[in-house]
Amino acid sequence: MQKKIDRGRRFLTENNQMFRCPICQEGVNATANGLVCQNNHRFDLSKKGTLYFLSHAVKTEYDQTMFAPRRRMIQSGMYQPVIELLAEYLPKQASVLDVGCGEGSFLNELAQLQTLEKAVGFDISKEGVYAATDQAVNAFWCVADLTNLPFGDQQFTTILNIFSPSHYQEFQRVLSDDGEVLKIVPQENYLKELRQAFYPDRPEKQHYSNERVVAKFAESMELTKRRRVTYEFVIPEQNRQDLLAMSPLEWQVEEPIKAQLYKEPLKKITIDIELLKGNKRKRLQ
Repeated sequence: MQKKIDRGRRFLTENNQMFRCPICQEGVNATANGLVCQNNHRFDLSKKGTLYFLSHAVKTEYDQTMFAPRRRMIQSGMYQPVIELLAEYLPKQASVLDVGCGEGSFLNELAQLQTLEKAVGFDISKEGVYAATDQAVNAFWCVADLTNLPFGDQQFTTILNIFSPSHYQEFQRVLSDDGEVLKIVPQENYLKELRQAFYPDRPEKQHYSNERVVAKFAESMELTKRRRVTYEFVIPEQNRQDLLAMSPLEWQVEEPIKAQLYKEPLKKITIDIELLKGNKRKRLQ
């Protein structure tokens, strides 16, 4: 079996034109150890075959204690209808950029349903990117800044934006002329049982509105499709505590409430999401 660093090296050798230097925005060339730009800014492969494009370390609470249960929940089938919806709208032989890929599970599951020509995932969390290298999907993974993408112009046909922040100016830049963004956003009843259990006395925490997110998307992209999917998922017994740990919702929960929920976890959960499909605008507004 090929080592991860060798797989990463091969991808860079074959696809160095996909990248650009995030420091000076110049083109890059592949080396034996990674990438180097015309101004000699170097980005070396890790032992796991990933690249680190940030100018400084970023502290984030998204770590393995959240990524591991998140992966198990996705593998349990919790998001299977969402993944099938994405596959329905994903072009054949797409060149895909997964924004905020986390531990890579969504891209991995999607690749089981749809053939991808090329796949790149990035996240600001190094722990998430390292974990993503364990996925079966043939993808390249890197640590990068959403607002300063280390990719050249018009390199991707499709951007996946699944439960993650957006930067539409950069999306427009790296998308091909006929490129599109597939964005998944929560709807009002998303994880409602978990919200109610975590915050029983805070009704403002129990509801979610995506109106501002949708408005921003429609302002920035040519909105061509909206699809809402709502269903109830029965949580496998072995995954019930994973549900509690996989989301940032847990971070501000009072300890007595958290302890009680881990003792008596939820048995079912509501998934309520909306798919936004947007084409690249020919000219930025």
